[in-house]
Amino acid sequence: MPAASDWSPERYARFADLRLRPALDLLAQVGDLPAGDVIDLGCGNGPVGPALARRAEERAVVGVDSSPAMLAKAAETGAYARLQQSDIAVWQPAAPPALIFSNAALHWLDDHATLLPRLVGFLAPTGTLAVQMPRQTAAPSHRFLRDIAASLFPDRFDFSAWQPPVQPAETYWRMLSPLGRVTAWETEYIQRLDPSDDGHPVRRFTESTSMRPFVGRMSPAEHAAFVAAYDEALAVAYPLLPDGGALFPFRRCFFTVEVA
Repeated sequence: MPAASDWSPERYARFADLRLRPALDLLAQVGDLPAGDVIDLGCGNGPVGPALARRAEERAVVGVDSSPAMLAKAAETGAYARLQQSDIAVWQPAAPPALIFSNAALHWLDDHATLLPRLVGFLAPTGTLAVQMPRQTAAPSHRFLRDIAASLFPDRFDFSAWQPPVQPAETYWRMLSPLGRVTAWETEYIQRLDPSDDGHPVRRFTESTSMRPFVGRMSPAEHAAFVAAYDEALAVAYPLLPDGGALFPFRRCFFTVEVA
């Protein structure tokens, strides 16, 4: 997988069904909404857009993402009234939205204690913030990325002060409960990944997301060595099924905040 400055919609879409299910589980917990736009914050290539458009009824659905390639694909869904290229860290709506919905995006940003209250503050009265983030960094699939990178390239990768980007759901409940009515939960999805002709199935899943910050700092030869070591470790942690597929438990954190 060559390093790239932008996201690859094609690689990300390879596991579209597995990535969409948590978003639909989150959307099912969103209650009545006031007037205002529905924001798909970190919309990516737009997999949640059609479901949000159905839920929005007469409201406009606005997709926000920093990736031009992803926004181009999101436009093809026809689900969005508007698409906006913006960094989530500095984004703000033109008017108070009814719903800010963020599926698998906010774990890329630091300082949730500042970011999340800021997003809640944008909402219209009785509006909702709904968030899903992977909480997988302690699992072998993600821990191996850090361990192997630090072992092979200690001059570039030092995780001695590393902190997980996503906290337990209880932490978000305590953080956000002063701002509105909060529900928070975690789910571990037992994902069955199809066989792959090019490496371990789990690596094929992570290469479009969690591997990107690592690969972007490697030469092609270093990348090949990194992938070989990663595939070898994954084969032990996630043994292949008889058909060559693999079971891949994946934990995700969810919460909604409805303001008064």
